[in-house]
Formats: sequence, structure tokens, C-alpha cells
Amino acid sequence: MESCKIKQLYHLEATIAKELLEKLEYPWEALSQIEDFIRELGKTLDPNLYEQKGEDIWIAKSAEVAPTASIHGPAIIDEEAQIRHCAFIRGSAIVGKKAVVGNSTELKNVILFDQVQVPHYNYVGDSILGHKSHMGAGSITSNVKSDKTLVSVKSSEGVIETGRKKFGAMLGDQVEVGCGSVLNPGTVIGKNSNIYPLSMVRGVVPANSIYKNKNEVVEKQ
Repeated sequence: MESCKIKQLYHLEATIAKELLEKLEYPWEALSQIEDFIRELGKTLDPNLYEQKGEDIWIAKSAEVAPTASIHGPAIIDEEAQIRHCAFIRGSAIVGKKAVVGNSTELKNVILFDQVQVPHYNYVGDSILGHKSHMGAGSITSNVKSDKTLVSVKSSEGVIETGRKKFGAMLGDQVEVGCGSVLNPGTVIGKNSNIYPLSMVRGVVPANSIYKNKNEVVEKQ
């Protein structure tokens, strides 16, 4: 499925994880590699720009981290990122340059590209969020199916079996997710698309689209 490939979803210059993603075809292939990638990349970061805080945690000296935030490694917080009050980073997380992780937001096994915003009560697990993508207040990625079976990616182009039990959402660059939305396991949203508030999204949303409901997905004018 061409629309789900990394080259269609992301501008790789906008993430410190470029080296990991550029060798893969589909973004979810990176999910099993994020933990080890962080540990190896962290060792190479410039100590003039990044400070190691505990085991396998590297935080840019220009980042703002609230004293109430909880960060577990392995993790990289890139330059000028904001980790706000009561944010919870559970590990295997890359937070990009000038990204915002806000109040009571939880991250686990994720890559947030530069300038991503997950600012209010979001859960983002086993997911990759592209450059300048934004999740509205209370919107979440659901990363495990209720029947615990393996996640597949389904679209009009076909079906890809991912072999993964945990898989949240792949958001392309500059995706806007409305408040209170749930992105179900295996969701892929093409770049420059908008999701209406209170949506329940499943499958593949094409690039440059407006998702109003599962029966009404229109092309941006």
C-alpha cells in the first residue's frame, strides 16, 4: 500500500530518528526497534547540547522539563521541547525538537517528530507522529485490540498483516486530530489531513483529507 509507506507520510529531516526510519518501508516496522535505537543514538549525542539524566535518558539542555514530569528511559528529549506538568513518559520515547508533551499526557514506545503537539490529556502508545502533527485535548491512540489479536492495516488498497499485537496510529506530517477522538489500532492518517472532533477512526485516511465520519471522508479543497 503506497499511501502507508514512510516516504509518503514523513519528511525525515524533521526527526532525530531519520537513521532508523530511512532504512524501512512502513513506519510500524520501527516500533520494535525504537528502544535499542535510542540507547545507541544517545551515546553519540553531543554532551554540549544534551545531558544524560539517569540510565538511558538524554535531555537537551535547551528543553523545558517540569519538575512534576515523570520520564523513564530509554528516552531522548530533543532541543527546545517542552515536557509540561505531570507528563508521563513511560519509556522508548523520542520527543522531537520544539515538541510539546502536555498536562497528564502519557507516551510509550513512540516517535514524535519535530514540533509535534500532544498538549492535553493524550495517550500515545506504539505510534509515530509526523512533523507538526497535533492531537487535540483528550484524543488518544488505542494500541491493543479488544480481542487481543494481531493488528492489520486495512484500506481500499488492501490489507497488510503487521504481526504486531500493539500498534496505535501512524500520523503523517501536519495531521490535525480533533478533541476527544480515538484512533483505533492500525490507524494510518495521511499527511495534511484533519480528523473531526469526537471521531472514532479505523483503517487508512488518505492524505489531504477531512475525516468527518467513517462514511464521509472528503478531499480538502
